[in-house]
Amino acid sequence: MGSAAGKHGGSISPSPVSQDNNKTNIDDATEKVDGPIDDVRDKFDDTFSNDSEVIKSDTGTVIFVSPAPEPNKMTNGSKKPKKRAPLPPANAPVTNPNNRTSTKDKVTKLPSNYQIFRTHPSPKPLKRGDRLSIQTMESALTARDRVGVQDFVLLENYTSENAFIENLRKRFSEKLIYTYIGSVLVSVNPYRPLNIYTPYHQEKYQGVNFYEMPPHVYAISDNAYRSMRNEYRDQCILISGESGSGKTEASKYILQYLSICSSNNEKVEYIKSRLLQSNPVLEAFGNAKTHRNDNSSRFGKYMDIQFDYRGAPIGGHILNYLLEKSRVVHQAQGERNFHIFYQLLEGADDELMSRMRLKRNPDNYHYLAQGKCAKVSSINDKNDFLTIKKALKVLSFSDEQVTALFYIVASVLHLGNINFTDSGGRANIAKESMADVQTVAALLDCEAAQLEKALTHRTIEANREKMCSPLNVDQAVYARDALAKAVYGRMFDWLVHTINESLSVQNQVRRSLIGLLDIYGFEIFQKNSFEQFCINYCNEKLQQLFIELTLKQEQEEYRAEGIAWEPVEYFNNKIICDLVEERHKGIIDIMDEECLRPGDPTDQTFLKKLEETVGEHPHFITHALGDSKLRKTIQYDEFRMIHYAGDVTYGVEGFLDKNNDLLFRDLKETMSEASNTVIKNTFLKSELTKLKRPETVGTQFRSSLNKLMEILMSKEPSYVRCIKPNDTKQPDRFEETLVRHQVKYLGLMENLRVRRAGFAYRRTHDVFVKRYKSLCPDTWPHYRGSAKDGVQTLCQYLQYKEDEYRVGKTKIFIRFPKTLFATEDAFQLRKHELAALMQATWRGFRQWKLFHRMRNAVTTISSQWKRVQAQRLKEKRKKAVDVVRKFIIGFINRGKPRCPENANFLDYVRISYLHRCRDKLPKNVLDKSWPTPPAALTETAELLQRLNMQNMTRRYVKRTTPEKKRAMEEKVVASELFRDKKESYEDSLKRPFTDKRLTEPMKPKMMAMIEGGEKVAYSCHVTKYDRHGYHARERVLAITSKSSYLFDSKDGKLKQKIGHDILTGISISNLSDDLFVLHAPVENKEKGDMIVRSEYSIEAVTKIAILSGKKSEVRIVTKNLAHEMAGGKQGQIEFIVGPEPSITKAKSGNLIVVSTGRSR
Repeated sequence: MGSAAGKHGGSISPSPVSQDNNKTNIDDATEKVDGPIDDVRDKFDDTFSNDSEVIKSDTGTVIFVSPAPEPNKMTNGSKKPKKRAPLPPANAPVTNPNNRTSTKDKVTKLPSNYQIFRTHPSPKPLKRGDRLSIQTMESALTARDRVGVQDFVLLENYTSENAFIENLRKRFSEKLIYTYIGSVLVSVNPYRPLNIYTPYHQEKYQGVNFYEMPPHVYAISDNAYRSMRNEYRDQCILISGESGSGKTEASKYILQYLSICSSNNEKVEYIKSRLLQSNPVLEAFGNAKTHRNDNSSRFGKYMDIQFDYRGAPIGGHILNYLLEKSRVVHQAQGERNFHIFYQLLEGADDELMSRMRLKRNPDNYHYLAQGKCAKVSSINDKNDFLTIKKALKVLSFSDEQVTALFYIVASVLHLGNINFTDSGGRANIAKESMADVQTVAALLDCEAAQLEKALTHRTIEANREKMCSPLNVDQAVYARDALAKAVYGRMFDWLVHTINESLSVQNQVRRSLIGLLDIYGFEIFQKNSFEQFCINYCNEKLQQLFIELTLKQEQEEYRAEGIAWEPVEYFNNKIICDLVEERHKGIIDIMDEECLRPGDPTDQTFLKKLEETVGEHPHFITHALGDSKLRKTIQYDEFRMIHYAGDVTYGVEGFLDKNNDLLFRDLKETMSEASNTVIKNTFLKSELTKLKRPETVGTQFRSSLNKLMEILMSKEPSYVRCIKPNDTKQPDRFEETLVRHQVKYLGLMENLRVRRAGFAYRRTHDVFVKRYKSLCPDTWPHYRGSAKDGVQTLCQYLQYKEDEYRVGKTKIFIRFPKTLFATEDAFQLRKHELAALMQATWRGFRQWKLFHRMRNAVTTISSQWKRVQAQRLKEKRKKAVDVVRKFIIGFINRGKPRCPENANFLDYVRISYLHRCRDKLPKNVLDKSWPTPPAALTETAELLQRLNMQNMTRRYVKRTTPEKKRAMEEKVVASELFRDKKESYEDSLKRPFTDKRLTEPMKPKMMAMIEGGEKVAYSCHVTKYDRHGYHARERVLAITSKSSYLFDSKDGKLKQKIGHDILTGISISNLSDDLFVLHAPVENKEKGDMIVRSEYSIEAVTKIAILSGKKSEVRIVTKNLAHEMAGGKQGQIEFIVGPEPSITKAKSGNLIVVSTGRSR
């Protein structure tokens, strides 16, 4: 069993040390400690004493501080040891889960008799789904009445099978599918995806103590990986359970986790990808849908993953066992053939399908139509086929090899469609099947005529004479099916061999192994045949291994160490294994003898031979051997075996044929001459020259199984026991009878009783002392006594209770994991203390030497530097005196003509002025300021100012665009027309002129009314006052180069047009109003002058004046304005000043325009 540093942790973070299993587990409540300190204290009142103190750090870490136990409060009655050191030291920083000191989690220095217990801070922010999943995965132990306990060892009534089942049911109903029995993981298939396999969970389980996190398949994987890496002991993970219990998925998650937790580089990632991609390939060719499982493994697989000394995967090796070849030619109702057949039909492209002469409908093929279940909702064959092609490429399969594989799969389908006709007792290939024969020959690249003959004839050799004997129809069908099974079976073996070559390690380096066994579970069907017999025999062997490793060896080790042991009764299934495999007496040997017996052996003669040979065995029953009650349940051609998992009735029909697995020599010769890349490497011609009869399937399976047992016995095992909750693959359904049966045949109750009766941890005395001697002053740094005495000293110093441990002859046994964890936590902290002490001593000495060397250097450098500084200061002061003297003399003589006495001063004045000019230059052409020059530079200042103005003007002109220039010219015209003449002119200066004041484009109807397609030069909204009562109308004014148009703003109708050639004048008042009038001759108009008001009146009048070329016709009126109306009438407009601007019609009939300005 593994150690704390190896098997159960190499890097253990501090956890609460409680002596009561029923107390709250701090790690389980880590995410529930947010809030006031008083609330936190209340949550953990059951865990810590009343005089405990609670401190919450700024990182959210909750720290419980409680007084250390007094030395005189011992319970074991042994001699008084020295005072136990605090765990950890009171003034030490709290360590994080990775054993790295956190600078943020330091606590205030506490009295020396205080211990610190730390809860881990909440994890980094996660996605909502991740956080919910980790909380759902495991609750605190205080909630065990609802969700059960996470380790069956914590069950109070651990001997009750009902309590065991009830705990499983509680956890399953809460979607907690994993539970421990010590270090054994029990997994219940949820039949639904769960969010507990995310990268977050993979990270959480890396490098943590086995019991620190909730039960998970990742914990088993991490445990095995760290034991392999730290202790250099080969590991194996045995996954067992019934078909449909989730073994294949568990092996996937284990392989995935091992690839994640190991080291990374480009080469390692290459190996990882190959290891991971081997899974979908083997599943495609070796898995199938059964009644119990949509992805049932129909072969056994053992994979060795090879790691280098750094823990990086460097290769792997796969062993396969007993492929269910009979599934190739026959499937029960509701089941499918191997996945690859359906994937090929769904996913292959049309070109490949044409070359293989296949049709996409599986019902066209006899080998696929028997189960009548080609489509499965949970399987996407098309996508899976693309995955297979990608995986084969990653595994370095060549295009030729991949094509050969697909050709073989296709050939099996065509082979199943070959039918035979009876011609006088002879079998002939039906005419409609000749095309299939040709296709099979083409795909396997062999002679069609030779294949046709081999399917209908058989060569018999007797007395060195060969005779060709025709086959009848039944024999021909048998030969066809035998060929299909042989081709597929050997192709599968070649596939595994080729994958192994891809995973093989090229260089010879020291390597460690982790084995992963994913093999078929115990099977009990309504009709059980040879395949179920072999599968259940394999499970008997695995159960025997489990008994030997976890039960029998456990008891023997305790007895050898002199530790008192409570005997545990268990069923030893060796008697059943012997019934099957015992030499010359077992069922396998009896079956082989019957196969080799001269004459015409049949399945019935085999059954009779069994009754004669093993009829007295208590675990074997037939119809003839049973009593009247049993005979009603056993047919004449059946026998029943009482397995450890239950009674199974086997039908002997086909036993001998399946055990022989014979392929006629003619078919072997035909296949050996084929040119298909795979076939020619699996049907060797050398096989035809061997005279020795090949071993039967049963014998081969027994031999390979015994070799597997030897492999597993040489490694340190970990167990994953898989349970399926129901037979209907429904989530949230828990069938107690079915689960109880599995608990029985998996031996879980026996395992639980052993765990509760024994000790969870054991190590040799020297290993224990070597690891933990630094925790006790009497054993550190060198212990001179015996290792056993050192263990006793350590246990007394660490205050182990009497019922927590036992000291054996060569080993120490610790009962509770929590006791070991407290010791490991103290050791991890002690390592930091020792490392800090060593570092401090060395760094102190190094710094002392460095200090003395640096002090001497500083003294020398300082003296030299001070001398240099003094010399520089002397020179600087001397120069300063000369400069000041010259400046004073120059200032005194500043009014004289230039002479040597004032030359420097005058130059300084000039330079200073030029600097002021540079820093205070005008920013634009309107800025006329200039720095005041000294008297001697007046002319220079004028020249500089003129040059600067010219330069700014030139730059301004270059930056001015044509549009801006035109707008400025319009502004100039406006200035000529209105400056000092109209009050609102100054307000218009702030707004630049533009060609368009409309917020929306002019309507197409308006544009159509403009004559000659003239371009609108200016447009704006105006208010027009009509001739009938001066009513205000909203209009759009559009001005072109020839005319001014007035449109209705709503419907776009043209209301008035005045050509610029007939325009006689433009009138506008001198006040701040926005009204203006366009005049035209009376004889050429119908509606009189155009009276309009615009917010942009100055802009509009300027535009009209420019476009019409009649700037001289713009008149500024002061008080009254007369205008012409239709019919020769005249109207009057009066402009007055008032408090509020308005335009109204007076009683006199005149239009009164009120503005807020004053009249001139």
